[in-house]
Amino acid sequence: MTTLSQLVLVTGMTGAGRGSAAKVLEKLDYYVIDNLPPSLLHGAVDTVQKSGIARLAVVVDARSRQFFGELMEALESLREVGVDTRILYLEASDEVLVRRQEAARRPHPLSLEGRLLDGFERERELLRQLRGRADIVVDTTNLNVHQLGQRVHAAFEDADSGGLRASVVSFGFKYGIPIDADMVADLRFLPNPYWIDELRPLSGLDTPVSDYVLTQPRAEEFLEQYERLVALLTDGYLREDKHFLTIAIGCTGGRHRSVAMSEAFAERLRSHGVRTLVVHRDLGRE
Repeated sequence: MTTLSQLVLVTGMTGAGRGSAAKVLEKLDYYVIDNLPPSLLHGAVDTVQKSGIARLAVVVDARSRQFFGELMEALESLREVGVDTRILYLEASDEVLVRRQEAARRPHPLSLEGRLLDGFERERELLRQLRGRADIVVDTTNLNVHQLGQRVHAAFEDADSGGLRASVVSFGFKYGIPIDADMVADLRFLPNPYWIDELRPLSGLDTPVSDYVLTQPRAEEFLEQYERLVALLTDGYLREDKHFLTIAIGCTGGRHRSVAMSEAFAERLRSHGVRTLVVHRDLGRE
């Protein structure tokens, strides 16, 4: 009988992309079960193992609300018998969730006769414990389906290899701090290329901007110090069974300084064997 190498619980807000995440996991050879009551979780694990399946992903959402009390107990008991369990939580802003739900023309399962926002408020409260226990939280507010797929793929491809995986997210403070960030760095202490006419229309992906940012006083020192900080955290994260780290690097608009520095910092992480994905959240904004 094949030993189940990993169980991924996919959960989060309605409209945040649970279905899209499940499709990516399916392509990564996970057997996906949608809306499985937690009381049946052990039975599902036994069944897939007998079928020779090594990876299982289970989607749990607000429709299973009457079973949530049993869910954490079920996950803990599976961990006790050696099943590697991970929780993937998908989040988004209320404004975006409402827009997506209205576009889908489906009622929220918890809205009852009230507003959509009332349903989302109930859902957030219901999922609060799961979000707090999540191994990886992905904010899909500003992500398209392709970008979400990249995040999920980077987190769970070759999941059995262990080690730390990182996502480095550039962002603009004027658009808000990413709500899924584990660490946040503020680059507004560096001179802004926006105020240089020939650099303004470019981005941190362009060599002139990147060279300008990375050669500023204290830029190299920042990279070195932040690299040491991540190295300090890595052993502790892995010891606590946390394998996913999201590092948000911000500047004013998320176009110049944060983009250049995110690319440079990601290269440093990769040089230490950390599998790293870079996401430029606000690069396409005006």
